Amino acid sequence: MDVNPKQRRRHSAEFKAQVLAACREPGASVAAVALSFQLNDNLVHQWRRGRGANPVSSATSTTVAESGPQFIALSLPPPSPPPSSPPPTPAPAGASVAVTAGAIHLEFKRGTLGVSVTWPVLAAADCAAWLREVLR
Repeated sequence: MDVNPKQRRRHSAEFKAQVLAACREPGASVAAVALSFQLNDNLVHQWRRGRGANPVSSATSTTVAESGPQFIALSLPPPSPPPSSPPPTPAPAGASVAVTAGAIHLEFKRGTLGVSVTWPVLAAADCAAWLREVLR
């Protein structure tokens, strides 16, 4: 088969379907199938991924559908709003915690050290992280 290297070969949809069917045989490798049909294995890989294949017959269209999972769009409910205030956490022994309109007030003693802290409610997670570090 003489092929002009500057001219692309065009393959029919039936030929592509035949090559793809050979690839689906148990134990068949794409490289071996491509070699047996005198094709480049990269071209056969492209056909298997659906690029360059003309889905003319029903066999070709079922091949694309069976090749992998399909995208299914789902509608999700809107996200629920975050809670207005953080859930209460138990105060460590010897400490008092008070939450007012916009601030968290902490008072605790650690050994001879007495600490009183006021923290904004909007940064409650940061306050909890800081308190964990201090009470280690």
